[in-house]
Amino acid sequence: MPEDSKVLFSRELPGGGEVRVETVAVDDAGAEHGARVVVERRSDPRRRDSHAPPIIAEATSADSQGLVDRLVRIARDNVAIARALQRWQRKEPPA
Repeated sequence: MPEDSKVLFSRELPGGGEVRVETVAVDDAGAEHGARVVVERRSDPRRRDSHAPPIIAEATSADSQGLVDRLVRIARDNVAIARALQRWQRKEPPA
């Protein structure tokens, strides 16, 4: 996780690993808040250092609570996470 990120929500995934909603820096002058959903598929923390976990959703908004609510809904939904990881493996852009 980049040093300027803050974890807003996290939970363990069935079978190992975790999903997190993190803040991100915003380059868009019209948006005040940015966040993303990151899936750490490796359950062993020692194996996490050598790779960047998949980002399955990213968004910016002037409404921080609405933004967080929308991304937390994704992070709580195992089916949405599985579908997003399939898109990520096909190298499609995040939702």
